[in-house]
Amino acid sequence: MQHILIYSMVFTIIQSINAQGFWGNEFPEPKIEYSPKTYVCHKSNTPIIIDGVMNEVVWEKAKWSDSFVDIQGPLKPDPYYDTKLKMLWDEHYFYFAAYMEDPHVWASITARDAVVYKDNDFEIFLDPDGDTHNYYELEVNAFGTEWDLLLLKPYHDDGADKVALDSWDIPGLITKVHIDGTINDPSDRDEGWGVEIAIPWKALIGNYRAKKFPKDGEQWKVNFSRVHWDVDIIDGKYVKTDTPEFNWVWSPQGIIYMHMPDLWGIVQFSENPPGDNDVEFVKNKLDKVKWALRQLYYRQRNHFFKKERYTASLKKLNLTKRPVEGVPWPPKITITPSGWEAALDWKDGSVIIRKDGKVWFN
Repeated sequence: MQHILIYSMVFTIIQSINAQGFWGNEFPEPKIEYSPKTYVCHKSNTPIIIDGVMNEVVWEKAKWSDSFVDIQGPLKPDPYYDTKLKMLWDEHYFYFAAYMEDPHVWASITARDAVVYKDNDFEIFLDPDGDTHNYYELEVNAFGTEWDLLLLKPYHDDGADKVALDSWDIPGLITKVHIDGTINDPSDRDEGWGVEIAIPWKALIGNYRAKKFPKDGEQWKVNFSRVHWDVDIIDGKYVKTDTPEFNWVWSPQGIIYMHMPDLWGIVQFSENPPGDNDVEFVKNKLDKVKWALRQLYYRQRNHFFKKERYTASLKKLNLTKRPVEGVPWPPKITITPSGWEAALDWKDGSVIIRKDGKVWFN
């Protein structure tokens, strides 16, 4: 199953399998340890010019992320071209700057909201409140062509025709690309390409209802992907090979599929400017509770595959033991007319997850 196949499936045959997704008769459970990447995103105290080049002092002070890895993590070899990124923010924008090593920079797609990942591209995924619903996706190729989507929920929790708002565009989006070399010229060797992106806070509707910049210490579920296709040079032009594309990401998923926001990394916002004082990332206890409940979600889906019904029995789900250290257990499971719901007492409320995967603190 490759990146291109996933999207083809969700847009063509999802209706025939919308009860349980598109993995046949078994929902994929985690194949790698859950250890999301983390990043402290500092506030910029100076203006940033979006031109594709990170030449402002504030960008120089901001830390690079870890290098991207294969989407399946340690199950696959590390990428053979490096990819890193930086993040900043101010009162108006969430800023991203990525650099991708590539000796042959090319692009072919120029139409807004075309299927950009058919070219090499850079992708951003944002889930501000970490409920796995109402999240955002942006893809950009080396021409600077954009494809942005608002997803009401992951594809596997409904149908592509119901969840992906492809016609939605990020209002006020700024994207600029810089090529270290020459695009679409196989006669020379390039260094790579960089992209700078500014997403206005006011554009993030839906699950980020305040439309304001985050508070100091606030944390979001975020991930990034780089799609890379091998090419041959034929008659002086780049031609994609028949081999599947590579999916290189910041925080590994363990599966060739980006639309599991529960597996994404975590970005923490800081009021401090970069370089002045190091700010430590605060371990997200709520994320651990959500992850524990996510194990219940996986098991319920696979129980339904086998029995065609859900269960309130942790024994039948093989979840009598605490799945995540330090998380209160067991949850209260309720079978509902539409499926099921489960709740864990936490702090002064409950963390709840339901059949369609949405998880939240109440």
